[in-house]
Parts: sequence; structure tokens; C-alpha cells
Amino acid sequence: MRRTNAIRLLERAGVPFALHKYRVQDGELDALSVARLIGAEPGRLFKTLVTRSDAGTIAVFCVPGDHQLDQKAAARLTGAKKVALVPRPSLQGVTGYIPGGCSPIGMKKAFPTWIDESARDRESIFVSAGVRGVQIEMSPEALIELIEASFAPVAT
Repeated sequence: MRRTNAIRLLERAGVPFALHKYRVQDGELDALSVARLIGAEPGRLFKTLVTRSDAGTIAVFCVPGDHQLDQKAAARLTGAKKVALVPRPSLQGVTGYIPGGCSPIGMKKAFPTWIDESARDRESIFVSAGVRGVQIEMSPEALIELIEASFAPVAT
């Protein structure tokens, strides 16, 4: 397996983590399917959602796999009137990661990032390693510190 930006940054920072691989199938898998494949509770697998505000600013939100992004809460946090998900064809250009393999760690640029507050109560959570077929398991506090994110109620 190739080392992604996310994995290299974790190694460089000395952050403890574990990799969980799963078989990539034809087409993309949703977060619930990925959680099932790695044997994780869906509420511990956090999907990375990249948004663009009505003012054009980019922000990142991590929400549990069994929830959706609360777009009103996301807009309030970013100071915008509205936010929308970055279209899938544009995701790689914005983040450096492909759809289905977008990690909150190691994007092309550091964007303001919020992780749903439900992560705070978990010993560990899963986020994408930056490629389809691999998830990173790590402490939510370590993730917050590494990417300079914040906890907030962003899931619905």
C-alpha cells in the first residue's frame, strides 16, 4: 500500500494510529458500507465533507457515517448564509483527494475544519487515509490537534 499524505503527516508528527484496509469494489461505497467492511460501529467512522460557502470559502466537516451534515449549523460556523458540498468532480482539485478517499488530514491547503462533537466521547474514530480502501483509526483529540480543527455540533 502506498503511503498517502495523511499517513506521512501522522508518522512525521508521531501520532499513534492504526490502518484498517478493506477491499474496494466496483463503484464507490458509502460510509455505512465501509464501516461494515472494517467492522466498525457506523458512529465511529467519520466521513469528510468539503463545502463551499455562498461567499466562495471552503470549509471541511467530519460527521459520523450514520449522520448527515447540518448545513445550517455549518453555515453559522463559517459565517456564511449557505454552504453546499463541493461537487464531486471538483473535489480532487480543491483537496488533492478523490471522492471516496478524502481525508481531513493532508489536504492541499489547510481549510477551517470542524468535527462533530460526538467524536469527543470516543476513545478512537476512523477517518479516510486519503485513498479508497484504507481507514485511519486514531484518537479524536489527536486529530483535532494535528489539523487544528474544532469540535462542534455539525451532524443531523
